Amino acid sequence: MRSPKVLALIVLVIAALAIVGCGGGHTQNFTAANPSSPAPAAAPSAPPPPAPPSPPSPPAPPNPPPPTPGSQAGPVILVVEENHGYSSVIGSGAMPYLNSLASQNGLATQYYANTHPSIGNYFMMTTGQIITNDDSFNGPVNTDNIVRHLIQAGKSWKAYAESLPGIGYIGGDSGAYLHRHNPLSYFQDVAGSSNQRQSLVPFGQFAQDLHNGQLPDFSFVTPNMFDDAHNGSLQQADQWLQSNIGPLLSSPQFQNGGLLLIVFDEAEDTDATNGGGHVSLVLVGPRVKHGFLGPNQYQHQNLLKMITNYLGIDGNLGSAAGADPMSEFLQ
Repeated sequence: MRSPKVLALIVLVIAALAIVGCGGGHTQNFTAANPSSPAPAAAPSAPPPPAPPSPPSPPAPPNPPPPTPGSQAGPVILVVEENHGYSSVIGSGAMPYLNSLASQNGLATQYYANTHPSIGNYFMMTTGQIITNDDSFNGPVNTDNIVRHLIQAGKSWKAYAESLPGIGYIGGDSGAYLHRHNPLSYFQDVAGSSNQRQSLVPFGQFAQDLHNGQLPDFSFVTPNMFDDAHNGSLQQADQWLQSNIGPLLSSPQFQNGGLLLIVFDEAEDTDATNGGGHVSLVLVGPRVKHGFLGPNQYQHQNLLKMITNYLGIDGNLGSAAGADPMSEFLQ
């Protein structure tokens, strides 16, 4: 039988072996702060800072403003014929030259005069008001008018009147010259100024100014009573246009933004539609749409507004102030 010391030693050895067996060789790490928690995994590297944003693109330049009306326009030449309605002129073999211009350029198909007789229509074209229907009226006229606005805008003008007795003439009828067909000579702005009267000239000056490239910004052209179809025939008026106005179209000055307007002042007395009857307006120039038939209704106040708008001057003249400037004809 073993001694108690031996038995005690055996118990101690068995206990030690049991403790080692429980460890099983497993190793476990602990944090210093919390011995019961596993140490955290290594922190991942910080992501690189985001790239700085690209500087904003400069704003796109604004679209260029549209050209100011009249900034590159002119000269404007208005030729007035007499006393024939639309159906007597357009499509008629009596005026082959004017019809060729109408077919190749612009034609207002619904254009009407404002009154009968002539004089009120001439004033409507130049003041936006009828002023009077008395063909024997000799003025003066103080009403606001296109000459006043041309002067204020620094624009040049001339009234080229066939058979006018002389430069600066402001008197009544003389031979084939009819005063009522030359409305600019009535205005006090002209009659009361020796300087402005120099712009009332016989039509012969037109060819010289055209040849020299010196047409004014605005020309009011009046054939005499035979060549405007008042007393003469439509054939005579057409031949006059071809001979005297035809050379204008190929001139360098006209090709650089010019505008030719050929209009009849009124229809026959039997046609009082819209006041003065259905008449023709033909528009020619490098800015006019080719072969364009304007379908909208217009009258002489629209013609006045078109002229002032085209030249870039104040168009607040009587009923022209609120009138459509007929821009549909331009490109």
